[in-house]
Amino acid sequence: MPSPHDDIADLREQIRYLRDHAELRELFDRYVTALDTGGPPGPDRERFAGLFTEDVTFAFPIGVCTGVEAFAAFQREARERWARTHHLAAGHSVVLDGDRATLRAQQLTTHVHHAPGEAPAHFEVGGYSEARAVRTPAGWRLHHIAFHVVWDSGVRLPELAGVRL
Repeated sequence: MPSPHDDIADLREQIRYLRDHAELRELFDRYVTALDTGGPPGPDRERFAGLFTEDVTFAFPIGVCTGVEAFAAFQREARERWARTHHLAAGHSVVLDGDRATLRAQQLTTHVHHAPGEAPAHFEVGGYSEARAVRTPAGWRLHHIAFHVVWDSGVRLPELAGVRL
């Protein structure tokens, strides 16, 4: 029969497991939200500092970049391509391995084209992200994110016409 001390240790372990899962899901959701909430042109370091490690890598069908500054520039350029974007993530899967974790989330993104004076056209992408995160002294941070396209529909921008999505 387990002792009360053992029961308390088990409960602490279960609570840490549940807390880590919740924190990692919330971290990924903050990342997806940040994709749609760009501020004025300029450094996005403050907005991204709580999400990523300094040496984070990103792998998207339209490019790869490393580091928070490179990602901020990548996002500023992406935001200029469209009038608006809307990213949704669901079905988060988290696998913990000590102070490291892998995540997978289904994603649906709508890109609204600039279309002054007419009904805006959309470009939609469905796929999933695979990410790795590490526990830092400041909490969980994303260290690698790769987005994989499963399907797309709508009107592609001319510069994306040759990109294999």
